[in-house]
Amino acid sequence: MKKATKQQQEFLFDRSNYKWMLIGVAFILLGFMLMAGGKSPDPHKFNYDDIYSFRRITLAPIMILIGLGIEVYAIIKKDK
Repeated sequence: MKKATKQQQEFLFDRSNYKWMLIGVAFILLGFMLMAGGKSPDPHKFNYDDIYSFRRITLAPIMILIGLGIEVYAIIKKDK
């Protein structure tokens, strides 16, 4: 019988890569949370200002794109 040897498992990314990935996911989730909402108390009334606010139309997509950019950076970043 062969003796089992323990091999050290190496991760694909470094610890700092995973940290940057979590930061990117946080930005993406924050962007989706900023985009959510807009429910009107009266379903027969359309509130233009709530639906097309700066937060939903501009800020939330920018946050999502920043998060995706951070994710790309986390994948491409080389460990030292």
